[in-house]
Amino acid sequence: MAKRSTTREAKVKPEVGTSIELFTGGGGLAYALHEAGFRHLLAVELDHRACETLRANVAKEYSEGAPDPKGLRSKWPLIEGDVHKVDFTRWEGKVSVVAGGVPCQPWSLGGAHKGYDDPRNLWPELFRTVRETRPKAVIAENVKGLLRSSFKPYYDYILRELEAPFERRVDGEDWGDHDKRLIKALKSTKADLTERYDVKMALVNAADYGVPQVRWRVVVVAFRKDLGLVDWTFPEPTHSEIALWHSQADGDYWERAERLPREDIVPGILPIHDGKQPWRTVRDAIRGGTTRGKKALPEPVGYKVDHPDFLHHFGWPGAREYPGHTPNDFDRPAKTVKAGVHGVPGGETVLRLDDGSIRYMTVREVARVMTFPDKWELVGPRGEQMRQLGNAVPVELGRVVADSVATALDQAEGSELRTA
Repeated sequence: MAKRSTTREAKVKPEVGTSIELFTGGGGLAYALHEAGFRHLLAVELDHRACETLRANVAKEYSEGAPDPKGLRSKWPLIEGDVHKVDFTRWEGKVSVVAGGVPCQPWSLGGAHKGYDDPRNLWPELFRTVRETRPKAVIAENVKGLLRSSFKPYYDYILRELEAPFERRVDGEDWGDHDKRLIKALKSTKADLTERYDVKMALVNAADYGVPQVRWRVVVVAFRKDLGLVDWTFPEPTHSEIALWHSQADGDYWERAERLPREDIVPGILPIHDGKQPWRTVRDAIRGGTTRGKKALPEPVGYKVDHPDFLHHFGWPGAREYPGHTPNDFDRPAKTVKAGVHGVPGGETVLRLDDGSIRYMTVREVARVMTFPDKWELVGPRGEQMRQLGNAVPVELGRVVADSVATALDQAEGSELRTA
């Protein structure tokens, strides 16, 4: 494995491994793995608009029998279609990471809450992909709703199935009966370690990792047991609300913002500084601030009139405020970006400006809150673009996890070479 660069700004990124991306959507997690140095062997996505977005940026149609991409600059082979119909056995033993933001509708607080009975429950397809490719690691992301007490038994079952994905559920077998078999199998000391995984789960807030958005998500990471990575832990948070309060209280934040201090958003008594970086705010994302290498976005111009220098940056009428539908605050992280039309459900894409007026955030502003690069093109009408963003994994959160996984795999490989 090539030695990894210590900077993210390197013109030529080193390859750290290969990956297969499931449920790719608009590309948040896939782009994060790409940024971390994983070469995508395949991306799979059912939604047509999301596939158009991927093709507009980094993907091309997968061709049966074509050679795998040669490097990180290669286009990602994309299958637009049902993941149930994809045979992954071609890549057995060639995959470092299988990754995917498993569709959230079965578990979302805003959904029908059908969970394991929902036909959109695609965890079984993730496990099948693992069986067919035998990756070194798995990264999966899902909504916080998966942890609700009513779903906990099934969630525990999901984790056990990932621990032992080759203990397959047979046709007609109830998941509860399968779970009993898994529990028994996991007690065995005679298992093939290449068919077992060490599984870690964490509930994380994207804001704690430099994303200008409060977004709670369940992240699951698994390493093949023969790699000896049982002690791996999730990256520690790097940003905090406490640090933001301190930055605003001592004036550093307002100096960067070139704005008079506000007294309404900082507690009267501050907790002791925790040594972390401040949470990034909507102002940071839109105006540049701590956003690496990004220029300030100007105020959007008229309705459907795109800005000449920025993709998807135009005004949209009809922003409203009422109880339960309050705007984002410029000087706080954004609310969780949702997949609803124009943010109507709870004001997730409405912004209060410094003069007290409100407006809808532009698609580009929301893309920044999701930490997509400004060059990322979203295909479809505005509602479709917002839906793709709301369903995505924030790129920066995905990159933090992918970087940590890459480092762990690099260390495991180095250990194998030293003991060979």
